[in-house]
Amino acid sequence: MSQSSEVIDSVLRSVTRISSCWSTDDHPNAAGVIRCDVVERPTEPAGISEVRRWATVAAAFVSTFTVFGVAYSFGAFFDSMADEFGTGRGLTALMFSVTTALYFGGGVVSGRFADRYGPRPVMVVGTVSLGLGLLATSAVGSIWLGYITYGLGVGTAVACGYVPMVAMVGGWFERRRTTALGIAVAGIGAGTLVCAPLAAHLIEAHGWRRAYVIFAIGGVASMALATLGVRRAPSRGAGGRVDLRAVARQRPFVVLYLGSLALSLALFVPFVFIKSYATERGVEAGRAALLVGLIGASSIIGRLGLGALGARLGAIRLLQGSFVTMAGSYLIWMASDGRYGLLVLYTVVMGIGYGGFIALSPAVVAELFGTDGMATILGATYTAAGIGGLVGPPTAGAIIDRWGFGIGIGFALVMTLVAAVTLLALPRGR
Repeated sequence: MSQSSEVIDSVLRSVTRISSCWSTDDHPNAAGVIRCDVVERPTEPAGISEVRRWATVAAAFVSTFTVFGVAYSFGAFFDSMADEFGTGRGLTALMFSVTTALYFGGGVVSGRFADRYGPRPVMVVGTVSLGLGLLATSAVGSIWLGYITYGLGVGTAVACGYVPMVAMVGGWFERRRTTALGIAVAGIGAGTLVCAPLAAHLIEAHGWRRAYVIFAIGGVASMALATLGVRRAPSRGAGGRVDLRAVARQRPFVVLYLGSLALSLALFVPFVFIKSYATERGVEAGRAALLVGLIGASSIIGRLGLGALGARLGAIRLLQGSFVTMAGSYLIWMASDGRYGLLVLYTVVMGIGYGGFIALSPAVVAELFGTDGMATILGATYTAAGIGGLVGPPTAGAIIDRWGFGIGIGFALVMTLVAAVTLLALPRGR
């Protein structure tokens, strides 16, 4: 193990000791006694408390609401930051792309540490990272520093607050897993719905720098609240260890990875550019920012509706349908020509497909590979989204700067079609 890994291990062991002091649920007869022991993975009895199960879902909802609400509100900050720093669409979009690459690429690291130490200490790291990253971003003097402060701070926060949390929920449920996961990741849509318009309002009232300070304070408080409900899932097998290299060589993993990569090249384009596209065509700024929120709102339908249907119709089949739905949505965007009604229709269709992708991907991973070591495997699959998020928005931005929005939207359409065709090769679960 490298020296850097040893340092990370040491930090996480320390955080584990601290975070174990936050709850005395496991010692109800020892009122007032604080335990700070580092314990092995707990094994729950057969009759696990339903309250405890659903508390983890609530914690995951709040966590995803917070980290993705902050990340996906970037489009509201886009024009103000580009104007102040004098950067084009491509360079400004790269700030979001660096963040996306870090939070999806970092998922394999946060997932592995969550499997080893539990999700709570990883959440503590994410909470601190979110606050420091946003505060530092509020003070940067150039876009290049923003790549570091925002990218590293928010990227680490999402990596810690997403993959370990949905894997935790997946480990607590079997019969109602897709429903529980759908509710947990519905926080992403709810956070996008609330935070994007809120950011636009705060920027108009206080400027983008003070808006990030407000987001930092609120984000830390929200993440700290979520951490209280985090519990390591009971072991169902080999103690959470998995041979990731062996999994990565399996055909289902390769197909899922390549399909997710192609999709992610297009997925994040509207979060960065839909507001600019609408305002350039005469839509008022507040209504334009609302389009991002509508993606989040409609994604809740996909997360809850498709998540609930997953157990009945099959998570893999519904995931394939979600990819096709997103491809169809880009046809609507291309045909809209800036008409607000069609843009709203695009965001609704896009959001439903996107919500299905987010809700069903963890269920598909559990169906194909099981739940032990799920955070590690899920984190590995999300590196595809990290690559797509890093490459997609800057590429689309460069295309838009040179040839206009029509070609940029066409690029996203082609990528979603490739993704949908690729995923058809995904086999049925075990």
